This record gives sequence, structure tokens and C-alpha cells, in this order.
Amino acid sequence: MTKARHAADAHRLEDIPNIGPSIAGDLRGIGILQPAHLTGQDPYQLYQRVNHATGQRHDPCLCDCFIAAVRFMEGGASTPWWHYTAERKRRFEHDPDLAG
Repeated sequence: MTKARHAADAHRLEDIPNIGPSIAGDLRGIGILQPAHLTGQDPYQLYQRVNHATGQRHDPCLCDCFIAAVRFMEGGASTPWWHYTAERKRRFEHDPDLAG
């Protein structure tokens, strides 16, 4: 599957870099049905919402994927999800409640 090179080219969640069928399903489960719905979202809150909706704490790398997807949809470059791991770890350390 070819991924979108720009936010405007993402027509399905799966078109967004770093988002495959499973993560797209997680997003749909919390009401994010199309790529444009990610614009303006807080990726850390998306992670908390998925954890709450499923009743389990997901791998924190899911949060990294959400950061990458939100930033991409807000006009950022297509960046691998692991680029955001250090940022997420700092944020979780600063605010442990975000980690679920």
C-alpha cells in the first residue's frame, strides 16, 4: 500500500504514514474516522482514549504513532514513529497519568 506523501493525499486512515489496519481500527474505535479528524488532536489524549475504550494499556509505541500521524496531518513531514519515542518518554515522565 502506498502511503500519502502529503496530508491532502490521505483519504483513508491507512493512507497516513505509520498507520496500518490495526492502528486505523484503534482510531476508528474512538471516533477518528478520517484523516482530517486528526488535525488539532492531542496525540497523548488519543492514546489515553484508546486505552480507556479498550480497557487495557496499549504499548506506548502506539502513542508515538499517534504523534507522527497528527503531526503529518497538520502539515509535518512523513517521519517514522520511532522518531517521537524520546519525546513521548519525556512527556510520560513529566506527566505519568498520560501513560495510562
